[in-house]
Amino acid sequence: MTAPARLADIAAQAGVSEATVSRVLNGKPGVAATTRQSVLAALDVLGYERPVRLRRRSAGLVGLITPELENPIFPALAQVIGQALTRQGYTPVLATQTPGGSTEDELTEMLVERGVSGIIFVSGLHADTTADTQRYERLRAQGVPFVLVDGFSPHVRAPFISPDDRGAMRLAVTHLVSLGHVRLGLAVGPRRFVPVQRKIEGFVQAVGDQLGCDPHTVEHELIQHSLYTLEGGQAAAAALMDRGCTAVVCASDMMALGAIRAARQRGLEVPDDVSVVGFDDSPLIAFTDPPLTTVRKPVPAMGQATVRALLEEIGDAHSGEGADRRAPVHGEFVFMPELVVRGSTASAPRQATLPDPRVPPRP
Repeated sequence: MTAPARLADIAAQAGVSEATVSRVLNGKPGVAATTRQSVLAALDVLGYERPVRLRRRSAGLVGLITPELENPIFPALAQVIGQALTRQGYTPVLATQTPGGSTEDELTEMLVERGVSGIIFVSGLHADTTADTQRYERLRAQGVPFVLVDGFSPHVRAPFISPDDRGAMRLAVTHLVSLGHVRLGLAVGPRRFVPVQRKIEGFVQAVGDQLGCDPHTVEHELIQHSLYTLEGGQAAAAALMDRGCTAVVCASDMMALGAIRAARQRGLEVPDDVSVVGFDDSPLIAFTDPPLTTVRKPVPAMGQATVRALLEEIGDAHSGEGADRRAPVHGEFVFMPELVVRGSTASAPRQATLPDPRVPPRP
């Protein structure tokens, strides 16, 4: 490709003149910072290599430890966090846990050995109420700043970033009740995880408030624990449908896809016979069949807040040493999700499998 054509391509992509592109590429002054960033972004989008003089020196490495990437919400969150770190001059290092692979502790040790400026943990052991939280105190004692996403522990002194899991359940239940459903089920992961416990609390409270159901009955009949996978959602939803549920709220979009499969295996149509609500609003989930109604996790806001919190921790770590150093903020930043109504929910079927639990049986 000739130089003029290349300049024209970059200028068109960035929405500026070729002369402006030339000034940016040659490191000339007199170009606004936002315009300069647009030109550099155009270079990246078009696949051109940045000139050596325009390559920024990294302010340091930041580790990002995530669970497996099969659930598309984790790559989506990693992308937001990675982009926000890059804009601040840091280089993200993605470390992924896989079954039979490296553990969170092993990945943490590896990142610390490489001198990272900080670490972000996503859905890590801090979300597991049975895990030993002393690992985070040891990390803090080593002077490594960190932020914890999706989960909370009162025993760890650090910033936490979470969605409002209880609020998410209220949104889902309110939507389904408005459609006439009175037998709702919840498909969630293992009980030991904090987000699961919060979703259960929100679901039980919402169903009790809006349908008058007894909390004990809800917990023992309308909640099914499984794995955060398509197969896990399928198994949990099958059990709930066997108990007469005409609507199933799932703790992830992957589980919701499994719930749809379970319904179809029973010869039921979604949403005509069974309504399904997911959680996350993962990439491409709007294009499923049917398009999935879900509670959207505020990924952009959570990702950006995570990076801001980590940068504050890094700044605090650099402002002093030892006893003079300010203690990290121990608090949780909670972000409200949003209900996205699509095609997997509809009015309750006229003949539900089980009667309205609020109405006593006829003599």
